[in-house]
Amino acid sequence: MQAIVEGFEGDFCILEIDGQTKDVPRQQMDEKAKAGDIVVWNGEKWILDLKQTEDRTRQIGKLMDEVWED
Repeated sequence: MQAIVEGFEGDFCILEIDGQTKDVPRQQMDEKAKAGDIVVWNGEKWILDLKQTEDRTRQIGKLMDEVWED
């Protein structure tokens, strides 16, 4: 299962999973994760997926370039 980190509030991390938000305890989250990152559940903890995060960042950048082209 994968999710997008929406942000952090207190002791919780807000994840978007299949279009729905879910609050998970912060201790279940990879310490390096930040808003916008993609994480995957390994059965015990949400782990940062660097490749998918980089791909998503690149795709968003490309879409923004298309929107702002002259």
